[in-house]
Parts: sequence; structure tokens; C-alpha cells
Amino acid sequence: MVKKMKADNIIEVKNLIKWYSLRGSFKDTLRGRKILVKAVDGVSFGIKQGETLALVGESGSGKTTVGRLILNLIPKTSGVIYFDGIDIESLMKKDELKFRREAQIVLQDPFGSLNPRMIIYSLIGESIDVHSLAANRKEKEEMIIKSMEAVDLIPIEDIIHKYPNELSGGQMQRVAIARALVLNPKFIVCDEPVSMLDASIRANVLNLFISLRKKFNISILFITHDIAVARYLSHIIAVMYLGKIVEIGSTEEIINKPLHPYTQALFFAVPTPDPEIKGKEINIQGEISDPINLPPGCRFNPRCLFAQNICSRVEPPLEEKHGHLVACHFA
Repeated sequence: MVKKMKADNIIEVKNLIKWYSLRGSFKDTLRGRKILVKAVDGVSFGIKQGETLALVGESGSGKTTVGRLILNLIPKTSGVIYFDGIDIESLMKKDELKFRREAQIVLQDPFGSLNPRMIIYSLIGESIDVHSLAANRKEKEEMIIKSMEAVDLIPIEDIIHKYPNELSGGQMQRVAIARALVLNPKFIVCDEPVSMLDASIRANVLNLFISLRKKFNISILFITHDIAVARYLSHIIAVMYLGKIVEIGSTEEIINKPLHPYTQALFFAVPTPDPEIKGKEINIQGEISDPINLPPGCRFNPRCLFAQNICSRVEPPLEEKHGHLVACHFA
């Protein structure tokens, strides 16, 4: 039976956990010791209809795993994910197909996400056939053309019969967006969709996401390592570090008043166009810790310039301080 709750958010994630079990050494097996990678460890947030939440953090922080869990592409360890008020774990087959249509993904690498043996017409039209959305060929063509026009893949007659390798990187990513858009989704996970594009066309694709969100009232989970991109695109910013959200709030709050040292370091690392402006420098040392051997207490404490004894002993809870949520003893 499908479980439904009152839906204030199109996406509601509560205490989401994903642990991977690794095969240890022979001694570990004899001792019955399990080696766990806590990729996502108690993540909670909500996204309203027509809203963009940017999930920001370094590689290895668990951002992509969160996106794949929400889309039910990989099984979760525990936690609850609601889509439009329905627990996705309780979806029946007919509802699951509807969920697959309404929740889409745009991946980081357009070169790897598009089948090189299919022309653009077939790449975009394939999902129309899967979901039986067109009554005939003419209606299918109209849907494909409409989605291509929405992402500025023009002139259509020059592109629609080409193969992906005949297009530029920016055009290929627009094809990937059109493929998701043709199903008229309510929610899209965008996993670093501009990180492999040239700087000259990155802004155009970001503006396209903003335009599509407004035009079609789509909710977006935008995964990025670049807090400047998050600032430009999102309504809410959630900063992840080693599987946990360490700070979350409205974009205005996070940018104007970053409280966590990790968020501050990400923000102040963004170069300013005016060389006369000297930003506050918060240089974090080293690399992100090994997710197999997590540091005790606050997971950021080995790299934090402000860490004290309590930071290596007690893990700070994510709680409201100065207007938004932050997990730091000295925010």
C-alpha cells in the first residue's frame, strides 16, 4: 500500500543513510569486523516545488550518492525519502513508472551519458516510447522538437539527425537536458552538469537551468563543488562534508553569513574579479579524510584552524544558530 503524507515539499529527505560494506583482510573476517564506508550518514532536507537546492562539497563528500538515493537508483541503508508526499519505497509498479517519468537526472559527462550509436531524434524520443506518451509518430516528433526548442538546440533540422560526436560539448549537454525535459518532470537531479563544459558556455547552461525552472516550475537538486555556481543558481545551499550536512540555509543567509569553517573556506576560495579587494583567507589544510576511518568528534576537526579539544571528542549536532542550521561547536 502506498504511504502518503501531506506534501509541503516535492522532495522530503529524513535521516538518509547509505553505508557500504567492504571486504576486509583475513584477520578482519576472523574477528567478525565489518569495514563500513559511511557515504551518506544522516542527511535531511526538503525541496519545494519550483525551488533549487544546491548540494555543495568536495569530491568524496557524498553529494552524488544523495542524488542517486533520492532517485531510487541505489538502495538506501535507512531513512525515508518522500516524493510529492509518497514514500518512494512503498511505490507500486504503476506508480514507480510514473515516478521514473517525473523525477529525472542530468549527469556530469554528456560524452558518456549519450549513446554514440543513436541520433539525437532517437536519444530524446526513446523515453517517449518507454512511457508511451505519444499516440503516433507525428505527436512524438512534436514533443521532441518542443523539448529541443526549450533548450535552444537550434537550428533543429541541422541537429536532430546528427550523432552526439558531431556536436559540441555544450550541445551534447543540452541534448541530455532535452531528454530529461521531454517527459515533463517535476524534479531533476543535476549532477555537476557544467563542470566539464568550457567556461565560455558554462554561464549559458546555468541560465538555461534558471529559465527552465521558472518556465516549467521544476524543482532541482543541483550537485556542485563550486559554491559560486550554487550562489548564482539556488534558493537553498546545503554544504556536505564526509557524508553529513554541516550547514544548510537560504542562499542569502549562507553567502552573507557562513558560520561553519568549511563553508567559509569554500566561500573565500572563490576569486573576486577586482584584484584590489582582499578577501578573508581561511586555508584548510590537507585533503578530505578517509571515509573508512572517520575522525572522532567533528569530522572536519583534523583540517579546521579553529578546532579545540571538544571538537575531537564530541560530534556537533546540526542545530539553528544565527538564522540557519550549522553543525559546529563554535559557529
